[in-house]
Amino acid sequence: MKLPEKKINPEIVSNTEWLVARKDLLTREKQFNVQRDALSAARRKLPWVKIDKEYVFDGPKGKETLADLFDGRRQLIVYHFMLGPGWEEGCKSCSYLADHFDGANWHLPHRDVTLVVVSRAPLAEIEPFQKRMGWRFKWLSSNGSDFNFDYHVSATEDDKAKEKMFYNYETGELMSDEMPGLSVFYKDEGGQIFYTYSTYARGLDLLVGAYNFLDLVPKGRDENPESTMDWVRRHDRYDAEQVSAKPS
Repeated sequence: MKLPEKKINPEIVSNTEWLVARKDLLTREKQFNVQRDALSAARRKLPWVKIDKEYVFDGPKGKETLADLFDGRRQLIVYHFMLGPGWEEGCKSCSYLADHFDGANWHLPHRDVTLVVVSRAPLAEIEPFQKRMGWRFKWLSSNGSDFNFDYHVSATEDDKAKEKMFYNYETGELMSDEMPGLSVFYKDEGGQIFYTYSTYARGLDLLVGAYNFLDLVPKGRDENPESTMDWVRRHDRYDAEQVSAKPS
């Protein structure tokens, strides 16, 4: 499939005029950075919820509790990957996002952070897809536990019957049995675990490094506004025609 050509009509100016425009944008970029820092600070000040419920996951090393997932660190990030029981492969949008995890995992442990991925599919269905994609991050199954339901990324039988689901902090139309999200936990010196944050839908954009690159170029993300990620493929499924230029 050949990518449609996006028409852009830039204003052509002198170097001097360009510098004036660029410095004006730089002022706005700096203001945005200040606002983003303030929002991140507010996120860190959210109140916490103590977790008393026991969750058990199936992982590469066998059964593990939520406490085990911290792997000796205080902070835990769980990405809720859309891969339900019986699915032939993981969600393509989650796969696009997950392509960024292994690079981050070189660095996160050095800031007292463990990042893992959790799906509701059985481990036997997760592992072949992970191997196919070449990912190294730790991926566990929550199958048989309430974890996905409690963090509102999997539809319950009642949700399916009503065709409604509580997702992204509101009840709306059921779009899929599985939905994407990210949740954060903290474990204190006494071993108590606290839930600190979750984000869903567009809140996950921040994790997509490829989008940050696309936002820098003249054509931007160049997406269909009615179906923003319809161009995305699992990285082993792009056709040669979909890549306008290959690295040398």
